[in-house]
Amino acid sequence: MSENSSPKPASPELDRLLATRSNPDREAVQILVIGSDAGITNVIHSLHIHGFAAVGEWSLLLPAPIPKKLMRTLTRHVSIASQ
Repeated sequence: MSENSSPKPASPELDRLLATRSNPDREAVQILVIGSDAGITNVIHSLHIHGFAAVGEWSLLLPAPIPKKLMRTLTRHVSIASQ
């Protein structure tokens, strides 16, 4: 059996980082959802249903800077071209 020598696909986060570095007219913006695990999950699933972002685009659950709260982040790249 031969090994597959094709390159592994890059992670979505790496793809976003490379896209930002190669295009200086774009800026990475982070969106935070802070609350309980259940509350965060409800918001993320609702946003997914409305076409805002896939559930898998959000970070893993992280401790929030607010005591006893958790958070997940989503990074989006937006145009910052002069108007």
